Amino acid sequence: MPHEESLLTNQDNLPINTIASYVCQAIISIQEQQPELLNEKFKHIQWRSNTIEPKLAEILSQTPDYNALIQKLNIHLKNWLIPEAFKSQILIDLLHKVNQLNPQKNYLDNTANFKYVESSETFMSADNVVALQQTGIAILLLDAENLIINHESEQFLTQVCHFPLQVKIAFANWRSISKKIDVELHNRGYDLIHVPAGRDHADGKMIAFGSSIHERYPNAKEVFVCSSDTVMTNLCNHIQQNGLLVYRVSKQGETVTVFNSSTGKTIINIPVLPAKISSIEKFILELKILIKKEQINSQNFWIKLSRLSEIFKNEYKITISQVVSKYLPGKKARDIFINYPADFVIHQIDPTSELYVTLLEVNQSQPIDNNNQAHGSSIPESSLLNINTKADLEQALQNLIKSLNQKSSDSYVNAGILASEFNKKYSKPITQQMKSLQITGTYIKFLQSSSCFTLRQTDKGWEVKNS
Repeated sequence: MPHEESLLTNQDNLPINTIASYVCQAIISIQEQQPELLNEKFKHIQWRSNTIEPKLAEILSQTPDYNALIQKLNIHLKNWLIPEAFKSQILIDLLHKVNQLNPQKNYLDNTANFKYVESSETFMSADNVVALQQTGIAILLLDAENLIINHESEQFLTQVCHFPLQVKIAFANWRSISKKIDVELHNRGYDLIHVPAGRDHADGKMIAFGSSIHERYPNAKEVFVCSSDTVMTNLCNHIQQNGLLVYRVSKQGETVTVFNSSTGKTIINIPVLPAKISSIEKFILELKILIKKEQINSQNFWIKLSRLSEIFKNEYKITISQVVSKYLPGKKARDIFINYPADFVIHQIDPTSELYVTLLEVNQSQPIDNNNQAHGSSIPESSLLNINTKADLEQALQNLIKSLNQKSSDSYVNAGILASEFNKKYSKPITQQMKSLQITGTYIKFLQSSSCFTLRQTDKGWEVKNS
């Protein structure tokens, strides 16, 4: 039966559908931005489901008046959320919206009696917001010579903290900073503290000021320390020792990263991605295009992940890791290549060495020439040996090097490519073959110890040739 607005009201004629929508939107925001505030059994519920909001509206419509509705809502929110959630800005905003719908009192009358109760009986009530705001504030300290927090980034920070952000202070030598920046910060309510020109003067003033912040602002509960300088670590520790919650804020491009000193968790605010990487499918396609271009430019089949990351950042002003964190939360840059084996192949000589990436293509095991064409296989099956001894393994590798030399004027070949060729031709990793022959040490150490090979280390990694 469809839920019509006329049915979803109570005796106070409250717009139940609207209230249910507000509540569901708040829970969805918490699930996406602060999932740790949800009770464990509710973290994996699909809150965006079209069935949850109508069910909640039906339940709330059975209450006779506004107060009964609030009590009913309290019960559900206490069930869904941990007590700390009721300090969050998301829940505070929800309270404002719901209180505005109280037909018996206007909004200002309601907020006059707000009171936050921090105990096992904590729940959402019409008492929470104003007293909470009156008893605690958040403060932002900004090293404006080190980074700039724009309006959008600042709005993100207000969603992270539990208390209203009321004090914002920026430190810099304002004679050397763009007038446009200081005017903008002033218009956004920042106190601008001037320091003499010179290295670390802004750092020093910010540290001195921040060290006494608990005395300057007795009602301060949370502090944002906005600087990428590691020298601020001691300041963060000092503030935390005085009982305040510290958020360490850094910025790379347009991406803001916030480290919560209390939970040890990091929250990343990634800006709207360029159209070319606005979906994971487009992201993968762009990575493949960049790999192909670099293969042609470098004449190398395998591309270092660090090199690919550098190219990607120059192209999009954002790192591969930051985009991966958006599409694969909790994953690292390398995971995008691991999770899509139909598109990429990775190779790593040993756990401590550089990771190499290439594309999974037809004839993909061969070097790329200037015309971007893969050479055909040059290693006939008849050249494969039965590898039963260390000498057999050395001979197999020498044969592979000879074959690879036919396509290059350089007698040296990349050791990673050699290992990959061995894997493709003998259907097992070189390290596994070494283990079966009881050869100890790493692949590189094996090559170095053999009189059959000569090695050199370059910026592209280890290279090997036949002696």
